Amino acid sequence: MTLPAQDAIGLAALEAQLRRQLDLTNCGGPDWTRPRHHPRGPVLDVVVIGGGQSGLATAFGLRRERINNVLVLDENPEGLEGPWETYARMITLRTPKHLTPIDYGLPALTFRAWYEAQFGSQGWDALDKIPRRVWMDYLKWYRRVLALPVRNGARLDRIEPVEPGLFALHLADGDSLLARKVVLATGIQGGGEWHTPDFIKAALPRELYMHTSEMVDFTRLAGKRIGILGGGASAFDNANAALGEGVGEVHVFMRRKVLPRVNPIRYMERVGFTARYPALSDGEKYRAMDCFLGHNQPPTNDTFSRAASWPGFALHMGSPWEKVEHVDGRARVTTPKGTFDFDLLVLSTGLISDPALRPELAEIAPAIATWGDKVAIEGPRNALIDAHPYLGPAFEFLPRDGADPARLHGLFAFNYSALISQGLSASALSGMQNALPRLIRGVADQLFLDDRETMIAEFAAYDEPEFLGEWPLAREAAE
Repeated sequence: MTLPAQDAIGLAALEAQLRRQLDLTNCGGPDWTRPRHHPRGPVLDVVVIGGGQSGLATAFGLRRERINNVLVLDENPEGLEGPWETYARMITLRTPKHLTPIDYGLPALTFRAWYEAQFGSQGWDALDKIPRRVWMDYLKWYRRVLALPVRNGARLDRIEPVEPGLFALHLADGDSLLARKVVLATGIQGGGEWHTPDFIKAALPRELYMHTSEMVDFTRLAGKRIGILGGGASAFDNANAALGEGVGEVHVFMRRKVLPRVNPIRYMERVGFTARYPALSDGEKYRAMDCFLGHNQPPTNDTFSRAASWPGFALHMGSPWEKVEHVDGRARVTTPKGTFDFDLLVLSTGLISDPALRPELAEIAPAIATWGDKVAIEGPRNALIDAHPYLGPAFEFLPRDGADPARLHGLFAFNYSALISQGLSASALSGMQNALPRLIRGVADQLFLDDRETMIAEFAAYDEPEFLGEWPLAREAAE
């Protein structure tokens, strides 16, 4: 970590600046939403599922719209929200350090301001990419300094539509909550599931394979051999983590004959593609995302160099796994270039976004429209795209033809399953700056429109005097 510089003002001074900026921008204020009452208990205006970067930023964005009857739920203990201290194993974030995804234009809330307050402008200049754990420290500060309402250890099991515009959220601990709006800020995996190829599940006992999304203690594999399937960024992150914790050999296998080199996200950032993507037609979105999904995100140059420098690292290109077997307590992998035995297989095989795969959506998923339902295209279809939910402009779920729209009204998918409909947005730091205002506006608009009759009636009856002066009638009579 960089040592503090002379111009590092400290977090206390930064927090004073932030309080002043919140005051100057008139942030927050009393609720304008109309309270709901229900026999089953109190009703929250919005419940946000997920207390990572997306969930925290959503809660703050709603406060800026004077929507305060909000609760954030996260299944993990405090400090372990999101991937940064659990399964993420990269040393640094892959996104540029200068992005401002969750500050809503408040200078004192930016990562840069937080970092410079502690390490000065020279520390910022010396920083290449944001260290993963430093980013998590910033998120902890963001939650604390904004006093955001997060309940940890609260895992959502089931969403029950109670009546139009009202949902019961059933938690794993037996508790339940009522909410008018539900935002699924559930990260990269929250729209489906991590993909494990069927041939691996059929061949091996569970203790011989894991997905890169799982937590693992690599120290228990000291001196042993690991095989990784996949050549994307997470494969090299896990190779570095394993070798750094004493694993003897790590072999990375790729179907491709050359390493992926192009990161399409960099182009999207450069030309404003992330901001303007929603303006594309459905056909144009389909074509763009078909191209996007055809890329593997490459490792960063420093990550690859670090992995390649380990004496126990091996890379096998043009080597798909043709067969996997359980032999003498180990996993045997057969490729076109040979057979290898491993003590553990690590699967960097990505994820599938499909609302039908989410247990909490079991009662609702049959009504959710997907891209396969809604969009006709010329030429071959992409099954991965077709399984994504077809979302509205504010990340709201939309109904399949013939389904009851009331069952979905108030549900928002602010997770990676929004990729096809909204582009890089909910789970990508590159897109959140533009995506968050669309989400917040959509939730606020729904709350207002749901109560439009009450609001209009109250407006028509409004008679609170503002002008309290009186014309001097006696003078007028004398004249």
